[in-house]
Amino acid sequence: MRIDLSGRTALVTGSTQGIGLAIAVGLARAGARVGINGRSEGRVDGAIAAIREEVPGAELVPVVADVTVEVEAEHAVSELGVVDVLVNNLGVFGAEDPLEVTDDEWRRYFDVNVLAAVRLTRLLLPGMIDRGWGRVLNIASDSAIVIPAEMIHYGVSKTALLGASRGFAKAAAGTGVTVNSVIAGPTHTGGVEDFVYQLVSRDLPWEEAQREFMRLHRPQSLIQRLIEPEEIANMVVYLSSPLASATTGGAVRVDGGYVDSILP
Repeated sequence: MRIDLSGRTALVTGSTQGIGLAIAVGLARAGARVGINGRSEGRVDGAIAAIREEVPGAELVPVVADVTVEVEAEHAVSELGVVDVLVNNLGVFGAEDPLEVTDDEWRRYFDVNVLAAVRLTRLLLPGMIDRGWGRVLNIASDSAIVIPAEMIHYGVSKTALLGASRGFAKAAAGTGVTVNSVIAGPTHTGGVEDFVYQLVSRDLPWEEAQREFMRLHRPQSLIQRLIEPEEIANMVVYLSSPLASATTGGAVRVDGGYVDSILP
């Protein structure tokens, strides 16, 4: 299967590391012009250099903006002009006693994990509809369905993102534009390494710590390991392509079988 996104422009929020960086690499490899987004010029420049090592000749546009702020989100959109593929990847997570999470922290999680995606979708979806083609992809989480006791606020924010995705898909019905969520399972990123060590002993070497985390906290996983960011990116690149034209309004799982359901 050959995916060709030549002539398409994509914006990937939070794409200087982890899953977002892997998605940016995958889209660039498929030929897309990709906006690399982060809050600092140094992080964005570093990500662009890393992507060009993997994809020589990649067409990359630095998009330095905090998309949780309305005026900066508008700036991010203006930097790229026409955007054909929007990947709302930006997110925050962390373990916390649910009875200790303050109102301000709940608001922060919704601002970052939900409202930033809604805002960019609102800015870019009308243009996609007018052109008769576009893709909006929201990176959700297994925690949206299997709410973890140690981070209820995160899980609930991702549940809201699933609902927003379905609603925007209905708003784009019959236009040639698709809107989907990707339910990412426990994934191996730098941030997740920190999270794992919040829950298991920091004295353990990483491979042992990972196994202990999966055994104690994610025993439902059918692959019994953390997912690599590239495995999430593979699904995103497919859903960004013309090959996925009949998939919309969905919550597509790349979760290692973690969610105990026979439905997507």
